[in-house]
Amino acid sequence: MLLYSKEVKLNSPAIDFKLIGVDDKFYCLDDFKHYKILVIIFMCNHCPYVKAVINRLVQLQEKFLSKSVRFVGINPNDEITYPEDSFENMKLFYKNNKMNFPYLRDETQEIAKLYDAVCTPDIYVYDEERKLKYRGRIDDNWKDETQVKNRELEKAIELLLEGKQIDFNQTPSMGCSIKWK
Repeated sequence: MLLYSKEVKLNSPAIDFKLIGVDDKFYCLDDFKHYKILVIIFMCNHCPYVKAVINRLVQLQEKFLSKSVRFVGINPNDEITYPEDSFENMKLFYKNNKMNFPYLRDETQEIAKLYDAVCTPDIYVYDEERKLKYRGRIDDNWKDETQVKNRELEKAIELLLEGKQIDFNQTPSMGCSIKWK
């Protein structure tokens, strides 16, 4: 079912977590404290919207990693109803898509609920103080990258790195509904 991300109050603080990654290490918010910008993406393996944009996310992480920007993917989907989103399949998805950012499992779905995430992908961009500055889509054409005219996520990150405010309307992200237990 297609959903759009909820409007969340900008400047709200990032919520801590302790989740296992596909590298079998646990991660918490503090592990990313040395990065100026933190991009949290609620995502999964099976969603056609995520599949369509995963390469763009990998490319953006590649572009911005040396500029102190860190992406983190979190999969909250119910793996019983959607076995394709299991932890083992997350490891395959990570490898097959040459992901270059941590991909974490929110097995209890507690973190997705605390963030008020509703769809995949659902994107949150935090500044150095870990205040929410951007809550929107990656760009204006999830289906066809060659038709993209507005790269909103990239523009938001660039503005934040320049110490500027995001000066454009934040269009909600859209994707499959999170598969709740």
